[in-house]
Amino acid sequence: MLNDLPTPPLSYSTAALAKPIRVGRITLGHRLALAPLTRFRADKNHVHGDLAVEYYTQRASTPGTLLITEGTFIADRAGGFDNVPGIWNADQVQAWKRVTDAVHARGSFIFCQLWALGRAAERSIGNISISGNKPRPLTIEEIDEYVETYAQAARNAIEAGFDGVEVLSANGDFLQTNANNRTDAYGGSAANRIKFTTRVVRAVAAAIGVDRVGLRLSPYERFNGLRLGLQKSIDWATAIWLGKPGAEATVSKTLQVEDLPVVDGTAASTNVLIVAGGYTAQTAATRATDADLGGENVVIAFGRYFISNPDLPARVLKGIPLANYDRTTFYKRNRPLTQCPSVILDEAITQ
Repeated sequence: MLNDLPTPPLSYSTAALAKPIRVGRITLGHRLALAPLTRFRADKNHVHGDLAVEYYTQRASTPGTLLITEGTFIADRAGGFDNVPGIWNADQVQAWKRVTDAVHARGSFIFCQLWALGRAAERSIGNISISGNKPRPLTIEEIDEYVETYAQAARNAIEAGFDGVEVLSANGDFLQTNANNRTDAYGGSAANRIKFTTRVVRAVAAAIGVDRVGLRLSPYERFNGLRLGLQKSIDWATAIWLGKPGAEATVSKTLQVEDLPVVDGTAASTNVLIVAGGYTAQTAATRATDADLGGENVVIAFGRYFISNPDLPARVLKGIPLANYDRTTFYKRNRPLTQCPSVILDEAITQ
């Protein structure tokens, strides 16, 4: 029994993390979630196998946990990495259905993160050079096609049994001026630069329902050379946050805000805010009561520590120390690892 396990003395309270919370159509049993983590575990056709079923089942072991999948390609042309799962064809949908069924059997929930690589799959868009093939800006017609591709991927995700989707808009995606040098309706002003993101979110919401949609933002991202000034980053994130992509939408948004300013308007919003960014058990407990984040509408997502602690929610809530992670195992394609030492038995968690 979980309650019979020894509980180390804590210098902080986990009461706020233990509170249930409504996220769209689902009610989580607590405020701890799995952040999306690229693992490169799918096959050459971007189809998941037994390993993914095992991996996600382990991390669903605490009932009521929200899992957000690794980035999942919405189309073949949206990709560029081997061994990343997709969600654009029947084989991929059926493979994901095995995962979602296993997660639901544990009493937990799972969202699919929708991913299109954009310039990161190729060479240089904007003023930043990165490795790959030389890209070009999307045409307006191609932008329209991508918006519908996102919507279809969302429909496929629901067919695969997902409880919802998270649109990945963290690493540029038209938003940052040092990656977007367009001169048309999708470049220049903040209003123009957020247009693609808001169009995608609206299309996805129309396809599957606004209460099944999350949006991932990282205003302070440095990935692939991105880095706006702090205030400009806050400005576009605030514009999207207050833009309310769908009428009466309940949209969860992941912001890397550890020790950084909070996007204006967060506390006043009724949207659920999922925050991620190097949290420990103690800092998560503190963040869950942060009035600037709205308090009652906050979920804390863990990434790296969830790799080495598949029973992370139970550990955090019981005050049991987290096992350290090993970075060398994060992206191994040939010798992937799922099992990790656990001090909590599955039987104890499920009681």
